[in-house]
Amino acid sequence: MGFLRIFLFVLLLSGCTAIWRTPAGFRYTPFTGDEYTIALWQKISDTDSPIHIYIEGDGHAFNGRGMPTGDPTPRGTFLRDLVASDTSPNVVYMARPCQYIMSDKCGVSDWTDGRFSPHIIESVASAIKSVSHGMPVILVGYSGGAMVSGLVIETHPEINVVQWITIAGVLNHSEWTQYFGDSPLNKSLDMTRLPNVPQLHYVAQNDETVPIELTKKMARDSDIIIVPNATHDDFGNLKLNFMN
Repeated sequence: MGFLRIFLFVLLLSGCTAIWRTPAGFRYTPFTGDEYTIALWQKISDTDSPIHIYIEGDGHAFNGRGMPTGDPTPRGTFLRDLVASDTSPNVVYMARPCQYIMSDKCGVSDWTDGRFSPHIIESVASAIKSVSHGMPVILVGYSGGAMVSGLVIETHPEINVVQWITIAGVLNHSEWTQYFGDSPLNKSLDMTRLPNVPQLHYVAQNDETVPIELTKKMARDSDIIIVPNATHDDFGNLKLNFMN
């Protein structure tokens, strides 16, 4: 990493801590893989209990005019606030590649048409394995993080995922982009059916970003929880139903 990238990295972290003060008990422990350094914060205090790993959404991938940004770091704090409220002994917040840390390999495609590409999924899977060490994992994916977590489960059965939870989740990006008339994500993997693991899908009653009908096309009604009066990034005081 050159001097300029290190300088920008420090600035990003400074901005990040202004947005979300690291909760007590958490440590900032970035994971460096073959292509990306992934920002993550973790608290692990009971190796006999499952580890809750929350995967961030697409973040600030596009601006208000629908144009790709130069930095997909999320501006909202919905998922981080949810992580901070999780009182379980083992909790991890995992950003997506190129959020918070702009690795040398990062390019606009990594948060646009290639946001679910094989190398993105492999990088996230490697980060998950680095923090779980074979422990049972409950994966929680928010928005586009639902696609990422589902694809990790599908392509990496060696990760011991005992439950999959999505929140306002994209479960099939082809259906999603077609619904809005957007350009297809041609560099990304997709799911045509959901992984065969215990799962719950929390959807917002008033979600205009990922409408309820898209979730119903993929998931069983018995696995869907509709949160009244919620929006895509505001679920009120959401309490997740963990299998712990």
